[in-house]
Amino acid sequence: METVDAGLAKAALRKALRTARRGHVAALDPRVKALMFLHPPSPLAALVPAGAVIGLYHAGAEEAPATSYARFFHEAGHPIALPWFEARGAPMQFRRWASPHLEELLGPDPYGARQPLADAELLVPEFLFVPLVGFTATGARLGQGGGHYDRWLAAHPAVPAVGMAWDSQLIAALPTEAHDKPLTAVVTPTRLYGPF
Repeated sequence: METVDAGLAKAALRKALRTARRGHVAALDPRVKALMFLHPPSPLAALVPAGAVIGLYHAGAEEAPATSYARFFHEAGHPIALPWFEARGAPMQFRRWASPHLEELLGPDPYGARQPLADAELLVPEFLFVPLVGFTATGARLGQGGGHYDRWLAAHPAVPAVGMAWDSQLIAALPTEAHDKPLTAVVTPTRLYGPF
């Protein structure tokens, strides 16, 4: 019963948070938005091992953009990996984005986002940045609801996961379930929460 109640609470919260995020992003001056998330805060970058494979995501229209982080880490010598799905419902894997400066190295994924092409090298991230719908100041994360990152992180429990978010996505508390893994940190345009 608790899991059903938590699931229903999460669904309602996702709807409210998506609406708030949409309004927040729409209100941003595009010139200001272009200056956000250019590089990770120094305390966060210091946590990343030299040469580690960095897992990122290709942001949707309202998600905190990760492309500048991809460029930052690529130029620092880190391989960049993005989520890759063979089909809807298939497990999330990661494939190399050989150059974050080249969008033509990406194609559509089964969910309408962008992913590396099928012939790109399979990689396993050693440090992961994740999108989210909501988060708490203690590192709880509310994802999109598909469970892709939850399942991947359960299979790779040693991999640090850092959320990328707009400040408006912070909430006081989140309903949690047994499979929810807390984040290592959360970064917004104005603040770094954690590391926890």
